[in-house]
Amino acid sequence: MRLSFALGAIGMVLVSTVQLGAADLPTTAADVPVPPQEERGIWAAIAYSEADEKHGFFWGADKRQEAMDIALEHCENAEGTGCVVVEVFRNHRHWDDDDDTGFPYHHCGALAIGEEKGGRVTPWSAKSAPTRRESEDLALAACELSGTQCKIREWVCT
Repeated sequence: MRLSFALGAIGMVLVSTVQLGAADLPTTAADVPVPPQEERGIWAAIAYSEADEKHGFFWGADKRQEAMDIALEHCENAEGTGCVVVEVFRNHRHWDDDDDTGFPYHHCGALAIGEEKGGRVTPWSAKSAPTRRESEDLALAACELSGTQCKIREWVCT
């Protein structure tokens, strides 16, 4: 009898802990979770391994994550040991496809790397912009803030 009473009490505690109260339910439309908005465009990404100066690019992806994953894979296939995505950008698939996410439509990206090591790490920068020239200029300017001469190692436009 004692065992069945104990099991019954445990069962009531478990049932009462999983019941939702009215306070747990959304009360207004603002409280209802909104799924993330679809991001439109043709995506590209640059991955870079600072430890060994290896890089990987990918362009032409339908999704941002796809571009990032493949750029990382290309960097790792180039024997990069610490690859991370350092720039993501996209192009319009159609000129009227603005998705209102605020993520810019930068068609080109560039990776600049210092010609000489400033200490232990070689200076570098990756930037994107609407044109190839702008992305290269931004990447060079950011890299050269280190005080060393930099060169464009790679560029890509979607």
